[in-house]
Amino acid sequence: MNDETDKFSLKRDLGFFPALSTVMGLVIGGGVFFKISSVTTATGSSSLTILVWLLAGFITINAGLTVAELASALPVAGGIYKYIEYIYGKVPAFLLAWAQSVIYYPAGISALSIIFATQVMNLLNLPSTWQIPIAITLAIFLYLVNLLGAKVGGSIQSISLIAKLVPIVLIIAVGLFTPSTHAVSLFPINSGTHANFWSSLGGGLLATMFAFDGWMNVGNLAGEMKRPEKDLSRSIIVGLFLITLIYVLISFVFIKFLPFHLIPGNQNAASEAAIRIFGDIGGKIVTIGILISVFGSVNGYTMTGPRVSYVLGTDDEIVFSKFFGKLTKKTRVPANAGLIQTIIAIVMIFMGSFDYLTDMLVFVMWIFSMMMFIGVFILRRNEPELERPYKINFYPIPPLITLAGGGYIIISTLLRQPGLAFMGIGITLLGLPVYYIHYFNKKRSL
Repeated sequence: MNDETDKFSLKRDLGFFPALSTVMGLVIGGGVFFKISSVTTATGSSSLTILVWLLAGFITINAGLTVAELASALPVAGGIYKYIEYIYGKVPAFLLAWAQSVIYYPAGISALSIIFATQVMNLLNLPSTWQIPIAITLAIFLYLVNLLGAKVGGSIQSISLIAKLVPIVLIIAVGLFTPSTHAVSLFPINSGTHANFWSSLGGGLLATMFAFDGWMNVGNLAGEMKRPEKDLSRSIIVGLFLITLIYVLISFVFIKFLPFHLIPGNQNAASEAAIRIFGDIGGKIVTIGILISVFGSVNGYTMTGPRVSYVLGTDDEIVFSKFFGKLTKKTRVPANAGLIQTIIAIVMIFMGSFDYLTDMLVFVMWIFSMMMFIGVFILRRNEPELERPYKINFYPIPPLITLAGGGYIIISTLLRQPGLAFMGIGITLLGLPVYYIHYFNKKRSL
C-alpha cells in the first residue's frame, strides 16, 4: 500500500463481536417502534406486513455485503460520499452530499421530532396543538446540546443505545408468551382490499426501509477489522439477520395485541401495545424507554449531519464555504452547518408528517445506493487489480439482488407516490445550480 493510501489507513483492531454490536447499533433506531403504522397502511394485512419485513431484511443484508466490498477496496476515507466521487466524479458526489444536507439529515430530525412530540402528547394527555412546539423545541435543544462538543453528543448516544434495547427486549419477551385476545393470520399471504398485491408490497418495502436506516455505514467497518475477509460478511449477515428477526417479532407482537384495523396510521401503536401487555403503569414505563430511544435517534442525526456540509465547506465545494467550514473555538463543532440543518428541519416539521418525510429520505438515498451497487460492477471491470480485502461471495448474485430490490422500491414509489418522489428528485437536482454557480465563481477568481 502506498503513502497516499496509508494516510487514510485505520487501526485494524475490531473483531467479530465488536463489529456485530456496531452493525446492530448503527441500524436499530426509532423506526423499529413507529414504522409499523405505515407498513400496515401500505400492506393492508398482517401476512404481507410480516413478509415485507423479511424481504427488507434480505435486501438489506445483500446491500450491506455489496457496499462492504467497496469499503474494503477503495483507498479513500469518507464513506458513501467518497465512493460516489471515486467512481462517478465530483458532481454526483456533490449531489449526494447536497441531498444528505437538505433532505436526509433534516428529514430524519424532523420526522423523529414529530414522533417524539406525538409520544409525549400521548403520555401526558396533551392536546394536538402541542405537537409542533414540542417537536421544534426538541430539534433546537439537541442542536444546542451538541454545541457542547462531540463527547456530550456521544454520551447521549450511549445512554439511548441501552434505552432502546430495554423496551425492545421487554415487548418481545413478554409479548410472545402472553396470551392475546385475537388470532393473527399469517397465511395465505395477501394484501388488503385497498390496493393490489404488488403496489402494497412496494409501499410496504419503502416504509420498512427507514427502520433499516444506517446499513450504508456498515461497510465502513472494513478498514477497522482485523480479518475483514472473514469477519466482515459474518458480522453483516448475522447482525442484519438478528435485526430483521427483532423487527419481525416486535411487529408480530404489535399485531398480536392490537386488532389490525387499529394499527394503520396509528403512531401510538407501540405505546398502546405496551399498555395492553404490561398494564397502564408498565406500559407508561416502556413508553418512556421508547421516548429516550427516539431522543437518541434525533441526537444521532443532529450530531452527524453537520459533518457533511462542514466537509463541503472545508473542501471549498459549496457556496459560503467559509461559513459552513467554521468550527466553534472551544468545542470544535460545526455550529453554522448545524444551524442551517436545524432551520431546514424546523421548516420540514411544519410541512410534513413522519411517514412522508421518512419515505422521501429513503427514496432519495436509495437512488444513490443504486449507484453504489452498480459501482461494484464498474470497479470489477475497470480496476480488476484493485486490492479487495473483502470480496462478495457468490458474486454477482448479492449486488443483483440489491439492484432488483432497490429498483422495485424506486419504481413503486414513482408510481404510488409521484408527488413525494418528484419533490425528492427536484430538491436533489437543485444542487446542480448551487454546484455550478460556486464552480464558475471559483474559476473566475483564479
